[in-house]
Amino acid sequence: MQQASESTSPPSALRIERPGEVGYARALEMQRAAAAALREGRGPETLFLLTHPPVITMGRRATEDHVLFSREELARRGVELVETDRGGDVTFHGPGQVVGYPILDLRRRGLGAHTYLRFLEEKLIGVLAGFGIEGFRDPEYTGVWTARGKIAAMGIRVSGGVSLHGFALNVRTDLAQFGLIVPCGIQGRAVASMEQCLGAPVAIECVVDRLAEAFAS
Repeated sequence: MQQASESTSPPSALRIERPGEVGYARALEMQRAAAAALREGRGPETLFLLTHPPVITMGRRATEDHVLFSREELARRGVELVETDRGGDVTFHGPGQVVGYPILDLRRRGLGAHTYLRFLEEKLIGVLAGFGIEGFRDPEYTGVWTARGKIAAMGIRVSGGVSLHGFALNVRTDLAQFGLIVPCGIQGRAVASMEQCLGAPVAIECVVDRLAEAFAS
């Protein structure tokens, strides 16, 4: 993934940051700093597009039984376990997955938490369509689904009218890693990736570019 983290938009527009692979704790610090600057009028809306080293995150609705291995065993496998303040249940982040953290002024945009999640789903469905993948919503569960399974997970937090956290899109993720958890707390539903759906390689950089274009518009 591209390592540059310079703004790709004018100051008044959405700033796109592409810092490459970032540890989960550091990415959370980056989000909080950008959100504080936006709330205080010191900075623009920002979209972070990045990857994480292997990490399982537990949202506010997560329960321990949705993590199927002990912390010690996860550490032995090189997977971090983190409790976080986003909504949703448990999910996996790792190489081959693009994570997006939009820091947006939802109050100014007139979006509540529910409508904002639908907005994120619509953006991802459009990006997937550009690659020839049919993505759709499931009326029971947040996220984006395909005929092969869930391809994008979402979990957000809204603080002072500003959004944090966001979405994770499986591009070329090792789907076996989701066997460490009950993904999003949903039993018996498969997880998919773009490469699996297409049966062909997909470049992470290309997906990042398409996501940046979709949100900048």
